[in-house]
Amino acid sequence: MRAVIFDLWDTLALWPSEAFEEVKRLLRTHITDDVWDATYDRRQSGPLDDYFRGLGLDDGAVDTCIRLRSDFTRAALVPREGAVATLDELGRRGFKRGLISVCSADVEEAWDGLELARHLDEVVLSCAVGLRKPGPAIYLLTCERLGVAPVECLFVGDGANDELAGAKRVGMRAVCVLPPGRDEPLWPEARGWTPTISSLPEVLELLELAQQPD
Repeated sequence: MRAVIFDLWDTLALWPSEAFEEVKRLLRTHITDDVWDATYDRRQSGPLDDYFRGLGLDDGAVDTCIRLRSDFTRAALVPREGAVATLDELGRRGFKRGLISVCSADVEEAWDGLELARHLDEVVLSCAVGLRKPGPAIYLLTCERLGVAPVECLFVGDGANDELAGAKRVGMRAVCVLPPGRDEPLWPEARGWTPTISSLPEVLELLELAQQPD
């Protein structure tokens, strides 16, 4: 193994569901829940202003919606317990550290000012590259940018977007990490995945086991 590639939400940072429900409540002034849910893919693949204007919103509504999302994202994108220490230890041991996220452009806009940004070598966001998990292209692009082959990578994620199977299909080893307080993944396709861990520092233990001779 030469690299570890992480998912973002509910992997390196926890998704604050209750806070987002308040954001959705405020967005309902402009967008119904049905439209919001049906346009998920569009939000993750380009600029947010284009997305909101594509729904027929005027400039004032677009500005309001973008501000709601941006404020939420900046407040929510804090490292989960053990994330920074694990990333730093990976760097100390010589591993390259990557990120793949299916996310909207508010993450890209906030990224350079976030603590996590200082602890990763390459960041690939769906909104910036127009690719999404679990398609192979986004994994392969990340490997190319890191200068490693897929078989040299460990992928760590909570299992959303069928990301674990997607990583495995391109040749990576994939590990499921649980959010705190859960004893199984939220996503059905990740349930029963082996290995599954409860905290990010366990990634270091898995790497140590993988490096031991048979």
